Amino acid sequence: MATRAPLQHAAALEGPVTAQGRALLDRLAEHLPRIEASAAENDREGAFPADTFDAFRKTGLMGATVPARLGGLGVDRLYDAAVALLEVAKADASTALALHMQFSRGLTLGFEWRHGDRRAAALAERLLRLMASGEAVVCSGIRDHHSVVTTLKPDGSGGWLLSGRKTLVSMGPIGTHFVINAKTDVPGEKPRLVSPVVSRGARGLAVLDNWDGLGMRASGTVDVIFDNCPVPAEDVLFRDPVGSRNDAVLAGQTVSSIAMLGIYAGIAQAARDCTVSSVARRSGPPAGATRTLLAEIDTRLYALRATAGAALATADGAGDDLGGDPAERGRRMMRSFQCAKMLVNQLAPMIVSDCLTLLGGASYTASHLLGRLYRDVRAGGFMQPYTYVDGVDFLSAQALGIDRDNNYMSTWAARPGRNGGAGDAEVAP
Repeated sequence: MATRAPLQHAAALEGPVTAQGRALLDRLAEHLPRIEASAAENDREGAFPADTFDAFRKTGLMGATVPARLGGLGVDRLYDAAVALLEVAKADASTALALHMQFSRGLTLGFEWRHGDRRAAALAERLLRLMASGEAVVCSGIRDHHSVVTTLKPDGSGGWLLSGRKTLVSMGPIGTHFVINAKTDVPGEKPRLVSPVVSRGARGLAVLDNWDGLGMRASGTVDVIFDNCPVPAEDVLFRDPVGSRNDAVLAGQTVSSIAMLGIYAGIAQAARDCTVSSVARRSGPPAGATRTLLAEIDTRLYALRATAGAALATADGAGDDLGGDPAERGRRMMRSFQCAKMLVNQLAPMIVSDCLTLLGGASYTASHLLGRLYRDVRAGGFMQPYTYVDGVDFLSAQALGIDRDNNYMSTWAARPGRNGGAGDAEVAP
């Protein structure tokens, strides 16, 4: 009888699916004990672990998702990136969230390098080479502060000026480059979505030290202000006109964010492992209710990991197939992502909560591991795309055939009252 090839781990995030993913895990392994040892203090102080990221840089991890031809490790599977983030999140979710920013930029810039127009490919290659060498830490600024809309205006000499304020920019304390979501403000022209890249040394750029989150306290999730920051023309990626309803962009938004599912799987796994270890050390056989709840925790955890793994595998498969209708490809990737995200955001907090129930009041303290995990896991519901309300709108519209603009960045830019005036009631969480 012929020997069957071993099955891949694409069932429940149990391991990487490529050699590059395995190499990434091997390099991360040496850092995990130190990350775990400092996590509680960093959480308590709200301190970003800059030394950890300096160590990542020295060992090539900040270029993990940069193509090998450009000097990186060449991890190009979303599944493998999520598995790596899961392992980091088991040690510290804040570190995993910040690292995800760099991983996702490598993945999205890699697509621009391979498939973008000449200008986009050149800009992507420049940033990717800097990431691979450890010189670039690339942060994303998506969400506008409630007080202002971020705009890009011509400077009169062929370049641009960026003004606005972004909130919830993770890894901001060490960011060297900021990829910003903005809209153009050109007299007589329809506003377009743009992604200018601004270096930290640019005139008018200020990174605030204002993060005091309930959870993810060591993620360096800060505000960044832009006051007429000069941006060269070659450092701007042009997107669609505001309100154009191009569902093809959902593919890129999926690639940018779906690996975060691994973070919340890692939090749930860490809570489960801590609880099982504590229960096993108790004297005497556990009560029937304890055993029942442990079985339910493992069942939910498997469902969470399997669902996330399936969505990641779907996204990777769609990433390999650029044929067909780009809009349908984008919707297919986002549907799978949002179904998984909704389930993960339900099950992960439930698992952590059940673990608190089993360990009792001793775990309901700020210094206990479960206390930190309980706060960190809740962050998943605030992450775009989409938050819970937006996710419900997207999935229900897909089921019912309701026409809507699914590009959350475009809908933000088009909302009435987004001018920093009294009519703007949107407040960042």
